[in-house]
Amino acid sequence: MITSLHIRNIGIIDDLSIDFEKGFNVLTGETGAGKTLIIDSLQILAGGRFSKEMIRSGQDFSFVEMSLHLKEQEEDIVVSREININGKNVCKINGRMATVNELKEYMKDIIDIHGQHDNQSILEQQMHLYYLDCFAGKELLELKRKYQEKYKQWSDCKLELQNNYGDEKEKQRRLDLLKYELNEIEAAKLKNGEEEELEAQRKVLLNAEAIRENLASASYQLSEIAMDAINTARKNLENIEDLDASYKACLESIQEIYYNLEETVRDVADSQDTVEFDESTRQMVEERLDLIFSLKRKYGNSIQEILDYGVEVKKEIETIENLEEYNTKLREKIENIEKEMSCLAEKMHDIRAGFGEVLNEKITQELVDLEMKNAKFKVQIEGLEQEAYTKNGLDRVEFLIQTNIGDEYKPLIKIASGGEMSRIMLGIKKVLADVDQVPVLVFDEIDTGISGMAANKVAEKLKWISKTHQVLCITHLAVIAAKGDANYYIHKEVVEGQTKTRVQKLKEDEIIREIARIASGEINEVSLEHARVLRNK
Repeated sequence: MITSLHIRNIGIIDDLSIDFEKGFNVLTGETGAGKTLIIDSLQILAGGRFSKEMIRSGQDFSFVEMSLHLKEQEEDIVVSREININGKNVCKINGRMATVNELKEYMKDIIDIHGQHDNQSILEQQMHLYYLDCFAGKELLELKRKYQEKYKQWSDCKLELQNNYGDEKEKQRRLDLLKYELNEIEAAKLKNGEEEELEAQRKVLLNAEAIRENLASASYQLSEIAMDAINTARKNLENIEDLDASYKACLESIQEIYYNLEETVRDVADSQDTVEFDESTRQMVEERLDLIFSLKRKYGNSIQEILDYGVEVKKEIETIENLEEYNTKLREKIENIEKEMSCLAEKMHDIRAGFGEVLNEKITQELVDLEMKNAKFKVQIEGLEQEAYTKNGLDRVEFLIQTNIGDEYKPLIKIASGGEMSRIMLGIKKVLADVDQVPVLVFDEIDTGISGMAANKVAEKLKWISKTHQVLCITHLAVIAAKGDANYYIHKEVVEGQTKTRVQKLKEDEIIREIARIASGEINEVSLEHARVLRNK
């Protein structure tokens, strides 16, 4: 239920707060005092459209905030929407930023506003089957539960078959692709580490001339200069090695250096012999590296990943080629489930058809009570083609209405009159009250064009619905105002040259006076006594 509503800068409303009660909340007051602006504010919070012209003159924004107490929530939920003159919207759900669409989606399960075509879940065709099934009750809901279990099994099997290449063309296409990939990988005969070896070989081939030149120079420097110098030094030390032990030690070191250098000279000479530039070898290395790069681009970031991918491809080929037997069993399972689903769907259709007729009679009678004597309600149930299974069976349900004799039945949303729509919604809500989960119902223009017995019926139905829902209703009829659990008087006053809307929650004696004012246009003993009679009915 709505516990409080705060409105700023909408029309003639500057700053207004209203605390609502559970049950039947009635709003009455002067013409043009701002009653409809309150409904407009609820509409804005429900994600409805907003015109800049609604922003109070001289202000650059409008703001609406609502506190909600919902059964499933431990704490109140606060919903707000601020709209600036530049068109910017700021929506929040319990402090969390939200888009207008998110706000609308959230609020659609909380509030239905009747008298306008927005935010009424009963107008959404996809909800009609839900309402009919809830109205039909336990037997249908149990069948629906069993059907939906089968539907889930059926959906899972269909998805598995699809993933198992149950389609022959898709299977063959996939096999051709996999075999091509496997052949390409296997033909390459890749080995781990070969890419690094090829890169090194390529580097040598590209620098062969420079390598040879530097090796030749190094060989000359070592053999012709360094070796001769070290050899001379060695002979010099040999001449004096017997004179001092330190000379002998130096000689030994020089000899070791000489032998090591001699070995290095041989290595450099050998390296010179191995460095050759071969164009055909270089081209072969380049082509191999290009092949590896191409395979990496398609199958993995390294040779190991390519090889791993090849293993997986081979497994998938084997799986697909051995799937036919499994898929045949899967198709048989799907066929058996479809038979069960078809049987359950047929039973649900029969029950829906029966309760649809009951719903037709009940809601049509409610419309007659509401002074719509020529109106007829119709639950249209269309059977879907076999195998066009949905999670709710093989039925498409839509609520239709005929408002005048000779007219065609039309979807509810095609009803143009706000007052007519409100009464139709009231009739439907009266019949479906026990299964309708939307906690807050708002009725505007519901008393348009009615009086007498019809007005009494409207009042009784609103009161009856308010036992299970919070109802907010703007009315000009005393008989409706008399049924209120909480009554609010909306009026306007001029403050410092500006017209402002004010709201007053009425005490019991004030409610009597307001009923008297609405009923006769003036307050006297006769009208007050009449108001007391209405109030105590």
